[in-house]
Amino acid sequence: MQPEQMILPALPVPAPLQDVMERLCRTGADLARTIARGGISHNLGEASGVNSGGDQQKMLDVLADEAFMAALRGSAVRFYASEEQDEAVELTPDGSLALAIDPLDGSSNIDVNVSIGTIFSIYPVAETANGSFLRPANDQVAGGYIIYGPQTCLVVTFGDGVLKFTLDPQTGTFHPTATGLSIPARTHEFAINASNYHHWHAPIRAFVDDMVTGALSPNGQAFNMRWIASLVAEAHRILTRGGVFLYPADLRKGYEQGRLRFVYECAPIAFLVTQAGGEATDGIDDLMPQSAETLHQRTPFVFGSASKVARVSAYHDLGESGDAALFGKRGLFRS
Repeated sequence: MQPEQMILPALPVPAPLQDVMERLCRTGADLARTIARGGISHNLGEASGVNSGGDQQKMLDVLADEAFMAALRGSAVRFYASEEQDEAVELTPDGSLALAIDPLDGSSNIDVNVSIGTIFSIYPVAETANGSFLRPANDQVAGGYIIYGPQTCLVVTFGDGVLKFTLDPQTGTFHPTATGLSIPARTHEFAINASNYHHWHAPIRAFVDDMVTGALSPNGQAFNMRWIASLVAEAHRILTRGGVFLYPADLRKGYEQGRLRFVYECAPIAFLVTQAGGEATDGIDDLMPQSAETLHQRTPFVFGSASKVARVSAYHDLGESGDAALFGKRGLFRS
């Protein structure tokens, strides 16, 4: 039997990690074809149960999880941790790597044909599954995502800058299309779900008010708001043209620590963003030195252009009372 043609160029990584990346990309290319046929061969947005975090699963969530897990068996991945699995699964007993994954991010957008993706994080394996994943985000050897949109792209870092590859649908191979991606320092866009405004803590409300009125712009220009409800799509836009993304903690039950998962959503995106010259925090503190205490732990998350991420932290330093100068009643959203 002839070996399968490689669909990803040689990367500056050891052979076991190259093989894992090849398997991720091969599965991603297969998923891109499945997504393109959504509504023809499958109802990919059909409800398919509830995961361990209480989130509604769609058919594509389950299909993607099964596909990645099958593809990584026999690779260097010993432990596989997924949003769709209660606990980490051992795939290859003598594997040297541990992989955490959100197999299908943004599944609420499946039916409306908006960009969705796969997010992954890779660590050196430890003696136990928990030891492999419940560690500082700085320990990652790779982090990235595959975005399924007008183009299917792999965006990844191995700790020395950010690389981008684009899938050629005619040949089924990924081609390098950018190296050294850098988040623009100046930005006039921010991303947050403004429908939750009255649940936010005062520093977040004040920051958004000042973005909308242009108080944070050198020339007084108001910022534009974007919200896609797909972390991969938000990250891809910010890596391309700058901006700041906020999914803060708020006052609702179940949102006290935000909603995004530290291990397989926030840690890999933070790795990418910081490698591209941006910043990533939990709203206050740098995310990269932090670690989760449980596999599915949630965290507030702010990332993007460094100056705006730092400004969010500064607003928190002013406190919750809302009587500081920067919290003046000038915002369009302020009641």
